Amino acid sequence: MKISFKLSFVCLFVLASIQISNAQTGYKVTKVIHIASNGGWDYPAVDMSSNKLYISHATQVNILDRHTGDSLGFIPNTSGVHGIAFIPSLNKGYTSNGKTNDVTVFNLTTGKEIGKVATGKNPDWIMYDAFSKKLITSNHSGGDITVIDPKADTVVATIFISGIKLETIVSDQAGKLFINVEDKHQIAEVDIINYKLLNLWSLEPSEEPTGLTIDVKTKRLFSTCNKMLVVMDATNGKIIDTLPIGSGTDGVVFDPFSKLIFTANGEGTITVVKELSKDSFKVIETIPTKRGARTIAIDEKTHTLYLPTADYDPTVNPNAKPRPSMIPGSFQVLVVSK
Repeated sequence: MKISFKLSFVCLFVLASIQISNAQTGYKVTKVIHIASNGGWDYPAVDMSSNKLYISHATQVNILDRHTGDSLGFIPNTSGVHGIAFIPSLNKGYTSNGKTNDVTVFNLTTGKEIGKVATGKNPDWIMYDAFSKKLITSNHSGGDITVIDPKADTVVATIFISGIKLETIVSDQAGKLFINVEDKHQIAEVDIINYKLLNLWSLEPSEEPTGLTIDVKTKRLFSTCNKMLVVMDATNGKIIDTLPIGSGTDGVVFDPFSKLIFTANGEGTITVVKELSKDSFKVIETIPTKRGARTIAIDEKTHTLYLPTADYDPTVNPNAKPRPSMIPGSFQVLVVSK
């Protein structure tokens, strides 16, 4: 009886593993929203307090109805814009403008500019940390972060991190921030209450981290490096796991409802990783998208994904540096859903 029980347990375990490895999420490209304009792009952003999807695009931010794809306007004069953040309680939005080293403050209802706030050099990622009630930019070419009080729209701190190239920032919603340091292959831990760098944790042998997201409940960080997703313990910097992903990744999101991690691979795929437990992860699917679709945002209510991209000469690599020119007028947003 003991032998039979063990065999049955092993068989069930193997069967479960096979089912997980063959799992299909049902996600696919269900819509393409075309935006007839030229220029590069970076991060999309979903305002969960409204129906609006914001798309950074060269010198402006396009505002779309995320349900219909209809244009709702745009925010001009955001030269080299990278990201967008929202504070619904103040009815304010913010864009990080890489070429002018500042942040544009705009009215969430009208989209009209309210003012500007100077930052460090080439502000890239921008986020609002609800715990500290501060707005933060990672300054990609300066190695520091700018901390802004959004009530007064004034800078209250500049915190030097490491290296030069800073990328995505996430919060544990309890007073700590975590930042990808691309050129040093590290994740920085910051005390946002006392404006202090606490730790620099190595991601090596993985390199050049870009996208970063977090499971606040399990305290796990998910950092996209070169063809690798690194899972790190946010309490001590220990690497829990590494998983293969596609190339050219610049964005990743985590869905707490489904426990799925989605990496946006510029090669033209999304890698889907399942969080089985806080220390167990598995690649379960590769979803075809389109070349150049390297950044991503998620609608936390509908679980829909949004990835901007464009058309390119088929002989060029859209993820090469410096990035090649897109075909004029081909800018678009892929909608990926079930």
